[in-house]
Amino acid sequence: MINGMRVITLEEHFATPDYSKGEGGAFVPDFAESIAQRISDVENIRLPEMDAAGIDVQVLSLTTPGVQGESGSADAVIKARRSNDVMAKVVREHPERFAAFGALPTQDPQEAVNELKRVVLDLGFKGVLVNGHTAGAYLDDPRFDVLWAELSNLKVPLYIHPAFSPAPLPPLQGYPELAGPVWGWGFETASHALRLVAGGVFDRHPEAQILLGHMGEGLPFTLDRLDDRWAVLQHASPLARKPSDYIRENMYVTTAGVESAPPLHCALQAMGSDRVLFSVDYPYQSAETATEFLRTVEIEPSVKEALASGNAAKLLSI
Repeated sequence: MINGMRVITLEEHFATPDYSKGEGGAFVPDFAESIAQRISDVENIRLPEMDAAGIDVQVLSLTTPGVQGESGSADAVIKARRSNDVMAKVVREHPERFAAFGALPTQDPQEAVNELKRVVLDLGFKGVLVNGHTAGAYLDDPRFDVLWAELSNLKVPLYIHPAFSPAPLPPLQGYPELAGPVWGWGFETASHALRLVAGGVFDRHPEAQILLGHMGEGLPFTLDRLDDRWAVLQHASPLARKPSDYIRENMYVTTAGVESAPPLHCALQAMGSDRVLFSVDYPYQSAETATEFLRTVEIEPSVKEALASGNAAKLLSI
C-alpha cells in the first residue's frame, strides 16, 4: 500500500519457458540483463520489489511479441495454453498478490475464443492481452467478431499491447531506434485502437472494453481533432457515435511507462477519472519510480485512490 491506498498494476510483463525474452529494440547491455533477471522471477526479485514499492497486486501478462509472434496456428494454440497454465500456477501460489490476463492464439479466432473461455471460466483470469497485430491482421477484421462477442458475453476486457508494425514505417526508415517503444509502438497501437472504432467493432459489440497502456498511446490528447475532422469526411460506413464517444466509453487507459504529471492530468480530464488506471510496465520500468510518481503527483485524494486501485478493482473484480 501507499499512504493507506491499495495499489493494483495492470501492465506487468512475464516470460514463460516458451517465450523466454521480450522484444523492444536493441537495449543497452545493462538494461537487457536487468530485464532478463526480472521477467520470469517471482520469489527472489518481483515480490520483494513489489513490497518495497508498495504494490499490492500485479496483473501478469505474457511479454511481447508472445503468441502473436507465432507463424502457425497449431503452435500458437499449444504455446498460449502452456503459457497461460504457467501464469495460472503463479496466481494459485500467490492469490493475494497476482492476477493474470490470458494470452490468445489469434491466428485462429475460434481457438482464441476457446482459450478465452478457458482462462476466464476455468483459470479465473481477469481478461486477456493481445500483443498487437497477428501477421498483419488487426482485431477489426470481421473474423474476430466471434472473439468480441465472447468478450462482451464474459464481461472481461482486452488489453492491446504494442508490437512492431508489420512493415517498417516509411517516416522512420533509417532510424530503427524510433520504430519501437520510443515512438513507433505508440502510433501502431493507437492506430489499432482507431481501426476498431472506424471498423464499427463497438457499434456491433457496444459492451466490449479495451485497455491501452502508456497513457492511452496518445489518444486522450487528440479527441477534439478526431471528432472535428471525422465530421467533415464522407464515410462508406458511418458510425453511430462520434469517435471520442467510443474512446471514452469503450476504452480504458493505464499510466504504464509514463511517470509525468501533465499527460496524467490530460488523460484524467479527457477520459474521465474512472477510465484511467495506474500501472508500471514492469520490468521495463521501475516499480519504485512509478509508485513514487503516484505518491507525489498532485491530484485529488479520491481521484488518486481510484487511479491506484479503485478503477482496476471495479473493472477486473479484484
